Amino acid sequence: MADADAPPTQVQKLAAEAIGSFVLVLVGCGVAVMTDGDLVATGLAFGLTITYMVYALGRFSGGHFNPAVSLGAAIGGRISWREAGPYIGVQFAGAILGALVLMILALGLDGFEAFDSNFPLGTNGYSEGPYYAVWAALLVELVMTALFVFVILSVTDARNEHPALAPLAIGVTLAMIHFMLIPLTGTSVNPARSLGPALFSGVDWITQVWPFMIAPFIGGGLAGLAYPALFAQGAERVPGSGLHFGGRRAAAVPGYGAPDQYQEQWNQPVAGDQQASAGVPGYGAPDQYQQQWNQPVAGDQAPDAGAHAAPIPQAEQPIIQDGWQWDPQAQQWIPAQQPPPQQGWPPEGGSEATQVRPPDA
Repeated sequence: MADADAPPTQVQKLAAEAIGSFVLVLVGCGVAVMTDGDLVATGLAFGLTITYMVYALGRFSGGHFNPAVSLGAAIGGRISWREAGPYIGVQFAGAILGALVLMILALGLDGFEAFDSNFPLGTNGYSEGPYYAVWAALLVELVMTALFVFVILSVTDARNEHPALAPLAIGVTLAMIHFMLIPLTGTSVNPARSLGPALFSGVDWITQVWPFMIAPFIGGGLAGLAYPALFAQGAERVPGSGLHFGGRRAAAVPGYGAPDQYQEQWNQPVAGDQQASAGVPGYGAPDQYQQQWNQPVAGDQAPDAGAHAAPIPQAEQPIIQDGWQWDPQAQQWIPAQQPPPQQGWPPEGGSEATQVRPPDA
């Protein structure tokens, strides 16, 4: 039986990313198809889908489900490049498979034709509805992706005092972006989400997908540069990740616990590296989601394993509480105002003074 406390394997991480990307396209684009692109329904579908999939699978991989997010995480020092590359590959594969399954399901709709440009599968474009200039489509997708990835890097920072709310914040942000961009481009901010449906929506849509393959990558990369440059790293930069800004690790927020499992997947060490702990005595260990975003720098020493152990009360002045005094030498409590218990008995023929035997512990 596998160890429940063992970190996720590479297979588990890639499976989580593929499944999450598959579901995001199937449900998000599926709602767009079934509701004829209803603004509120489609925006909420994408936002809620990313929320529950991150809650479900984020502890394994961090819940990127988006090549632009993985790129921004790698540049921002959260995951290594050797992790980001496979992530991006399976994200595209999952999105394409999700679009294929959606096309098969849509064949049950009256009048639907596969690979027909008149029946797009929630694709992205810039020539439908009010015509939107291609340069504007590029710019708005770049800006919104940068905002989206910036929010993700912020809420998955090891200094975030409420890591359990990170998936919800990400989902709400994605829904808000959809409310703005659906009338303009159909909303991409995710190259895999754009390519998958375009492959099954006819040639006209494939020719319009290129801005949505370029702009999100640029926006995600800019966010990966900007966040650590402005706010430093919440944990040590991951070995083999992108740019490094001075090697300074920002202090944790006083009074709050360590990262949870979701954040650990955004700060996790590469296999074989030592993992830095940001634990605070009295609080729980980092969760897997944060570990995947904040991996330690190669060569750094991990904190002492006993850092979380309860400290033994010691002080130069006597520690007295409720009539009892702490003896630091004997490591036990004794009645206050009395000498510490003697260790053993004097040899025969020694002092004639009366010896008082200490009470049994």
